[in-house]
Amino acid sequence: MSALAAGNSATHWMTTMKTAKKLVLSTAIGVALAACGGNEQQATVETDAAAENTAQAIVAKPAPEYDGTIAKPGAPFTLSYKVVGTPIVGSPVTVNLRVTSTLGSRPLRVSYRINDASAMMFHEAQPAEIRMTPADNEDFIVQQVTVIPQREGRQYLNVSTSVETEDGSMSSMMAIPIQVGRGGRMLEEQGEVQVDENDEAIRVLTPE
Repeated sequence: MSALAAGNSATHWMTTMKTAKKLVLSTAIGVALAACGGNEQQATVETDAAAENTAQAIVAKPAPEYDGTIAKPGAPFTLSYKVVGTPIVGSPVTVNLRVTSTLGSRPLRVSYRINDASAMMFHEAQPAEIRMTPADNEDFIVQQVTVIPQREGRQYLNVSTSVETEDGSMSSMMAIPIQVGRGGRMLEEQGEVQVDENDEAIRVLTPE
């Protein structure tokens, strides 16, 4: 074989090898890109699925439940309440409140009162009054009140709500029943028992 032919053959061999290397490199890059694309597509699908599950969880979240709703005719407020757990003498019990106003998102003043401290008392950290403004585009506020029953029976938490308007203050008082144990409500007796001229027992109210 002549030197010229040998040189041409060597050049052809080197060109073929370079082409083969380029093909192998291109194939490897293509496979890597396809794998990355597959991972990105899978990650996108998983992200979409997670977002969909989150959206379903938000939609399926149940609305707060209340034991009852108190509404007086003509009153500007509606009071919904729920006694959390079972009230026990000597143990704090929480009452969830939702005050809804017919006057929109005006600031509200809500105060709490217990008539008989021997039957029920407030927790030491419980404020007797709060002032709140409903969130934008809402007509209600939510609160928690913590009380401590002192004896069995049906006790009452008095809730007073008021709002200032152009025509003056509007307010309403509502009583939330809290059943402690199985006992009935204990009536508060006033005055003293005396006997009249017919020997019949009567109760005479004495001035305080």
